[in-house]
Amino acid sequence: MTDLKYWLWLTTRKGLGPAGALAVLDHFATAERAYYAGQEDYEALPLRPAMWRGLLDKGLEGADRILGDCDRLSLDILTLQDAAYPQRLRQIAVPPPVLYIQGRKFRYDEEVAIAVVGTRDASEYGEFMAQKLGLELAAGGALLVSGIAYGLDTCAIQGALRGGGPVVSVLAGGIDCIPAGSQNRYLAKDVAAVGALVSEYPPGTPHLAGHYDVRNRILSGLALGVVAVQCKDDGGGTMLTVNHAIDQDRDVFAVPNAVGAPLSQTNNRLIRQGAKLVESGRDILEEYVDLFPGKLGGVAPLSPVVAEARLSQPASPPPQRDKPQPREEPAPARERVPKSQQKARFTDDELAILAAIQDKALPADEVVERTQIPARYVLSSLTILQLQGALEEMPGRRFRALVELEP
Repeated sequence: MTDLKYWLWLTTRKGLGPAGALAVLDHFATAERAYYAGQEDYEALPLRPAMWRGLLDKGLEGADRILGDCDRLSLDILTLQDAAYPQRLRQIAVPPPVLYIQGRKFRYDEEVAIAVVGTRDASEYGEFMAQKLGLELAAGGALLVSGIAYGLDTCAIQGALRGGGPVVSVLAGGIDCIPAGSQNRYLAKDVAAVGALVSEYPPGTPHLAGHYDVRNRILSGLALGVVAVQCKDDGGGTMLTVNHAIDQDRDVFAVPNAVGAPLSQTNNRLIRQGAKLVESGRDILEEYVDLFPGKLGGVAPLSPVVAEARLSQPASPPPQRDKPQPREEPAPARERVPKSQQKARFTDDELAILAAIQDKALPADEVVERTQIPARYVLSSLTILQLQGALEEMPGRRFRALVELEP
C-alpha cells in the first residue's frame, strides 16, 4: 500500500502527464525513488522545468484521498508494475502508468477485445449497425470495448448487453464523475455491473475535452481491432482512435455506407485504404477464431435473422433525469408467461427478480433485499430484463414487471 501511494503521488503531479510520469519511472526505476529524489535529480530528467517542478511537492494528502475514494467506490488500482497489467497496453507508445477499474477484472490479453467507435451524430443506419455489431460480437464471445458517449458508443453497448456479453468502457475522467444529467450515468452503472469501467484519471477528475484523445489511445490499446461504424473526417474522436489503432498496429475495420449518404466518405475511404469491410460481427470474429479457439471456437455468431429479431425486442429508453418526473402511469397489460416456458426464457436470478416485482414497482436496493441476490447481479439482471422487454424502469429508479409469471 505504501508503494501504491508513491504511484498515486507521481501520476497526479501537476503538468507531468502520463508521458512525463513514464520518463520519471524510466530514470528512477520506481515511484518511491522518484519521491525521495531532490531538485538536482529532477533537473537531470529529460523534461521541461514546467513538467518536473511538480515533483518538488512531496505532499501525500492527495494520494491518501484517492485511496479513500477508491475504497468508497470499490475501485481497483492497477499500476504498470503489476503482473495483471495488460501486456497490450504495455506495448503502446505511452501506456497509462495507473488504471482505476470498477467492475470485473478481465485478463485482457486473453480476450478477443474489439473496440467499436463512431460519431455522436450518427444516422439511423449507423445506430442500427452499432447495435447489431455490439450484439453479434458479444454473442460470439468477444469483449466489447467502447467509450460511453451519446451516439454510437451507447448503441454498441446496448447491443452487447442484448447479446449477453460484458462491456468495458474507457472513460475520459474519474469513474465517479460522468457528466451530471447524462443518461449514460445510468448506463455506466449497468456496464460496471456486468463488465468494467476503466480510467487513468483518479476519482474526482472531471471529463474534460482535452482528456478524450488521451483516453482514445487506451480504447485502441486494449483491443485487437477497432471498428469504425460512422465517422467524420474532421479530426474527431473516431478518426483519432482509428489513427491510434494504426500507430499501435491494431486491425482496423469499417462499415460501408451508401455512396453519397451523409457520413459515408470517411468510412468508404478507410476501406479503400485497407480497412476490412464488415457487415456483421461474423466478419470480425472470423479474423480471430484460429488465434482464440477457446473463446470463439465453440460459439457461433448469430445469424442476421436472429440478430435483427433480438434488436427488435423493445427496450425502455432511460428516463430524462434532469426534468420533473411525471406521475406514475397505470400498469400496462402484461404478457402471461406459462410456467412451462419460464425456465427456458429466464435465468433463476431473473425469475426471482420478476417474482419480487410482480405486485409492486420496487427500487433496485429493495429488490436486492427481497431476493437476497448480490447487488451487482441484480443490476445486471435488471438491465437484461429491460432489454428483453420483461420489465420497465419507472420514475425514481423503480422497476415494474411487464410480464406475469404463472404460479
